[in-house]
Amino acid sequence: MKRLFFSVFSLVILASCGSSSETVKTQTTSSKSVSSTYWQQHVDYKMTIDMDVNNYQYQGTQNLVYTNNSPDVLNHVYYHLFFNAFQPGSEMDVRSRTIADPDGRVGDRISKLKPNEIGYINVTSLKQNGQAINYKTVGTILRVNLAKPIQPGEKVTFDMQFNAQVPVQIRRSGRNNAEGVALSMTQWYPKLAEYDFEGWHADPYIGREFHGVWGNFDVALTIDKNYVVGGTGYLQGEPKITGNKKTLHFLAPNVHDFTWAADPDYIHDTMQVPNGPLLNFYYKSTLSDEAKENWKKLQPKTVELMQYFSEHIGKYPYDQYSVIQGGDGGMEYAMCTLITGKRKFGSLVGVTAHELAHTWFQFLLASNESKHEWMDEGFTSYISDYAMDAIMNQNKKNPTQGAYRNYIYLANSGKEQPLTTHSDRYAINMAYSIAAYSKGEVFLAQLGYVIGEENLKKTIKKYYDDFSFKHPRPLDIIRTAEKLTDLELDWYLIDFAQTTNTIDYGVKSVEDKTITLERIGLMPMPIDLSVTYTDGTTENFYIPLRMMLGGKPTTATTKPDWAWAYPTYTLETSKTVKSVEIDPSGFMADVNRENNTLEK
Repeated sequence: MKRLFFSVFSLVILASCGSSSETVKTQTTSSKSVSSTYWQQHVDYKMTIDMDVNNYQYQGTQNLVYTNNSPDVLNHVYYHLFFNAFQPGSEMDVRSRTIADPDGRVGDRISKLKPNEIGYINVTSLKQNGQAINYKTVGTILRVNLAKPIQPGEKVTFDMQFNAQVPVQIRRSGRNNAEGVALSMTQWYPKLAEYDFEGWHADPYIGREFHGVWGNFDVALTIDKNYVVGGTGYLQGEPKITGNKKTLHFLAPNVHDFTWAADPDYIHDTMQVPNGPLLNFYYKSTLSDEAKENWKKLQPKTVELMQYFSEHIGKYPYDQYSVIQGGDGGMEYAMCTLITGKRKFGSLVGVTAHELAHTWFQFLLASNESKHEWMDEGFTSYISDYAMDAIMNQNKKNPTQGAYRNYIYLANSGKEQPLTTHSDRYAINMAYSIAAYSKGEVFLAQLGYVIGEENLKKTIKKYYDDFSFKHPRPLDIIRTAEKLTDLELDWYLIDFAQTTNTIDYGVKSVEDKTITLERIGLMPMPIDLSVTYTDGTTENFYIPLRMMLGGKPTTATTKPDWAWAYPTYTLETSKTVKSVEIDPSGFMADVNRENNTLEK
């Protein structure tokens, strides 16, 4: 999702997909490095959609083949009906009107929608292996009572008929957004809920993000022939024209969502990434000349971004990627993103960098965004900040410094909740945004402080190699780092992600050649220390954390380890000390840096 940048003074919102291919790639979901007990469900969708662009209603059929790879017998299944959120009285509507700091894009807009402006998905028929079954719509969830339980290893076919209406564009999806894009079609079809070792993830759609089942999509879309369409996946052949409509056929292999957008005024540009995918750009011809020029300049920068992420995380595995003007800010989807297009050049590149990075952190490394939103938003923010620094020649000493500043503000505000909080259950949007984006980014950046930057780079690549096309959990990134470094790191995940314990170390005293440090916060950390002597020379020290049972690679002088339970630590130097600084790099998220330095 589009990144939210927060400072003490303000919250600023900075603010497909089809390319022709007859070749459909497939990806393996096995890995020697992942436990043999790991399993995940699989689903294949085949849908036909007939869209009426005059009343924004569409008819759909869906043939769904579901493979139960779990060891469990399933007695019911669930579907998401996301468009039902855009109705007065929905949970999204009421939550937006009752939270202390509502998202300005939503506010009370849903409550004011008229019947011809609301969104809905109405299932009219559902069969299991040809037999009609009972189902009930509960808000944005369809509960399905099966005619026969699904056994472990069994494949079941569900045939559905449905009709739907595209809501006025409010949040992510909808028609006629603020920039005049006709159709931003995200989360628009009955989508089977994920089932894993934790059970069903049939969360209502209240305003956050998503979790889906890996599978293949075969979508035939019929729409007004004058509309330019970008869709997830690969366009199969030329559209078939029948009267005033055309039918486009898309195949999308091994994805967990399918998105499309359409507008009669789209310009469609392409640019090839060397040894990589074809990039598509869809933006309205009605934009100002300056805005259209920005979209032209964006294209080679997107090539650079694709190359950066492929080099620093892992190779992009599909044949195409599309950047589409649409939606309400920026949001990632399979092989594409929807972003608003009336932006200054720097903002346009920035939002594209963030959304493109999401292809790796959440779309390929498909963590559960409802439960672990910081794994996709935070990790994406981390790598996109470094990408922007590189391709925009920003040359920052610490590209993640803003995230540290935001997190420290939240940690000292009294409003922080642990990262284990479900994304819908944050008390205020501000706490969610800083936790997901900034604290999640600090989690990864600070992990580099703990294990060493080179080890972090290796960890990110190994994490991608082992868990792409799967559903990784927080423990998986930590275990990856542990296996690469042979260090004990569970304490880091526990304290930083599962509690609101804070880091606060201080220089307690300096006496001649003796330095005494103190741990004030509850969270432990290894310590980097810079000492300046009275003769003007400087020496760097490294104090390992005992519970790590080892330390990071360093050129600093390594001292004996510091056990967490000891509130103070004394260090003897060879020369008289003039000044001391804890963590001169600033990569440790110390919530009170005023006590990090002491000068005699």
